[in-house]
Amino acid sequence: MTVIVHGAGGRLGQEVIKAAKAAGHAVVAVDKTGTSPEETTYRNLTDYTGVADVVIDFSSHLATEELLAYVTARRLPLVLATTGQTDDEKAMIREAAKKIPLFFSANMSYGVALLLSLVKRAAALLPEDDVEIVETHHNHKADAPSGTALMLANGISDVLGGRPIVRGRNGIARREKGEIGISSIRIGSVVGKHEVMFGDGVETLTITHEAHDKALFAVGAVRAATFLVGQKAGLYDMQSLVEATHA
Repeated sequence: MTVIVHGAGGRLGQEVIKAAKAAGHAVVAVDKTGTSPEETTYRNLTDYTGVADVVIDFSSHLATEELLAYVTARRLPLVLATTGQTDDEKAMIREAAKKIPLFFSANMSYGVALLLSLVKRAAALLPEDDVEIVETHHNHKADAPSGTALMLANGISDVLGGRPIVRGRNGIARREKGEIGISSIRIGSVVGKHEVMFGDGVETLTITHEAHDKALFAVGAVRAATFLVGQKAGLYDMQSLVEATHA
């Protein structure tokens, strides 16, 4: 399989190159700076017209329009691993998915996808429990709560019929029955940790995922790319991969 890595000069782009090669795939590097670990790096996607099976993007949401134009014109599957897309960009993504297989997830970790499956199952079995999510990241992370914490909270809320989600707590107010709380911690160089707690006053069940190296996102992206090749046009995510793996 030949993988075009868009954003190949960034840290995660470089990790994707390593992960793809470790899995036995050929790599084509594209980065606007013209630099990457590869001997040849294309500055623009349109500069490369050779053989390719899939594109993995770890560049920026600002490249969404150009990226989608390229993959739809060439009918190439796309693993979109960037975040922060605007509503207009998300609309472009949904439109492109009508023409190509497109993998788009808030978190490219296979372990986090399993975590989501597990907490949704726990929510279904423990519908009366209090639910709290604690997410911890490094002190340079700008957004809070994390996209992953929101994904977990929304997944649980959907299972429970649309429970309210509370982001952080302050002031003097009792916890409302049924709400799903999210607390954010920013400290040191923590890559990422998500804890989901279910409690009924008698016992507490905690399900935790901890990332030790950002390379896991690159490994997940390559795994997603392998899954995506050969799929029909449509929008896929890590839950699609988990379900296919455990079907």
